[in-house]
Amino acid sequence: MKTLRSQLPWLVAMACGFIAVATAVTVADRPNIAPPVTARDVSELSTVFRNIAKGTTPAVVTIVTKGKARNSVQFDDEGGEIGGDGLEDMLRNHPQFRDFFRQMPRQQRQVPRSRGLGTGFVIDASGIIVTNNHVVADADEILVRFHDGREFKGRDVKTDPRTDVAILRIDAGEKLPALRFGDSDSTEVGDWVVAVGSPFGQELTVTAGIISAKGRGPNITEREDFLQTDAAINPGNSGGPLLNINGDVIGINTAISSSSGGFDGIGFAVPSKMAYWVVNQLVQKGSVQRAFIGVAIQQLDSDLAAQFKLKPGEGALITEIRPNSPGEAAKLQIGDVVLSLNGQKVSSPRSLQGIVEQLSVDKPYPLELLRDGKRMTIDLVLKEMPKDYSLSQMRPGRAKPKMDDSTATIDSFGFEIRDITDELAQKLELEQSSGVLVSSVDENGPAAGRLRAGDIIEMVGNVRVKSRGEFDAALKQTTTTDNLRLFVRSGGAARFVVIPKTTKK
Repeated sequence: MKTLRSQLPWLVAMACGFIAVATAVTVADRPNIAPPVTARDVSELSTVFRNIAKGTTPAVVTIVTKGKARNSVQFDDEGGEIGGDGLEDMLRNHPQFRDFFRQMPRQQRQVPRSRGLGTGFVIDASGIIVTNNHVVADADEILVRFHDGREFKGRDVKTDPRTDVAILRIDAGEKLPALRFGDSDSTEVGDWVVAVGSPFGQELTVTAGIISAKGRGPNITEREDFLQTDAAINPGNSGGPLLNINGDVIGINTAISSSSGGFDGIGFAVPSKMAYWVVNQLVQKGSVQRAFIGVAIQQLDSDLAAQFKLKPGEGALITEIRPNSPGEAAKLQIGDVVLSLNGQKVSSPRSLQGIVEQLSVDKPYPLELLRDGKRMTIDLVLKEMPKDYSLSQMRPGRAKPKMDDSTATIDSFGFEIRDITDELAQKLELEQSSGVLVSSVDENGPAAGRLRAGDIIEMVGNVRVKSRGEFDAALKQTTTTDNLRLFVRSGGAARFVVIPKTTKK
């Protein structure tokens, strides 16, 4: 507990400071101030951490993996290459390397098997272990090691890449100590937490910190709603438990945000609410079966919320309807704002995803939405998400178009547009010639940072546009005098943007 001890002088000093204040101002005089902290309180906190470590570490394991040998290359009798996995270009483009490789003994023509290190924890006395998908997904061999020195071979690996959660089993021949999942939803920012793992191979390392934030989405996995913590997490901690002060698992340590490759104060953990559901699916079915709507959705920021007369954090905005999806069958529309599903309020894209994926398929659910300023409720029948379904299907960016006389300027908003001809659509590899093309953006204008050259504007307000003429007509019909709401496609992604209007002086 070296880390905890290093905090004690600071905590004692803080306690003394509270005591000094209390001599001048009584608690009764300041009812909003907590009772002063004492050295005894600090000692009791240390006891709490000590008990967590003693009660949970027997169920935490180190996971050592070995991958298959890669990049094996063979040669025929004349020295020609007849097989390989990744070295072909090097051999083809660098003759000296090819000669060197051909002269090597055959058994040395393989790159050694990759090794990995991670953490896991037992959740069932029969030997079910939880860890991260990225720890075990590509492993050819898995070794599970307890702190007391016992080692077992891992088997029956089941993974869920969308959340980076995995399970495996060991045959220990006896009942094992196990951890229990807690309620990550009830965890609040500022709560004490303890992380256990094997950072840099230092097995069974315990660190303490707090919950720094909830609902983080740093684009690490496809399904994200991470807890953020400042408890020290380093390479090797992946798959280890994040515990509350009751010793319950409220998260699975998964990743860090780091400029150095090591701990920089920001770690991310899969919340136990999500992990528990995934783990149960993996245990019972061997894979995770999710329901889906088949729409792309966008967060309502303050500008967009004002356009729809909603509060920020209220609802999720639909920007795409996938063909042959439940969303298409329910006749959802781009620009619909989903307010609730099955009676559960929607506050963000992630909250909608979390509600949807755990509902049953082939069953109607009431979906409340806002369309053209009117609230309505429709029945939505969900389907099972295809295995190859991806929430991010981006296409390469387009080349920046050159300006010419066919460009029109939208002075009030600081950008220029032009019609999309068949020739231009082919040149820029557009899948469709719908909308108008943003040809330039004034870097000092209202559209700066909101639009960029090459964007396709498909809607002005609620009106679809296919030409500059239609754009101008829709601009005149817009009901707002201060801001302009546009539906924009960039590459394979679509989004709504709001551009503030400026008045020329």
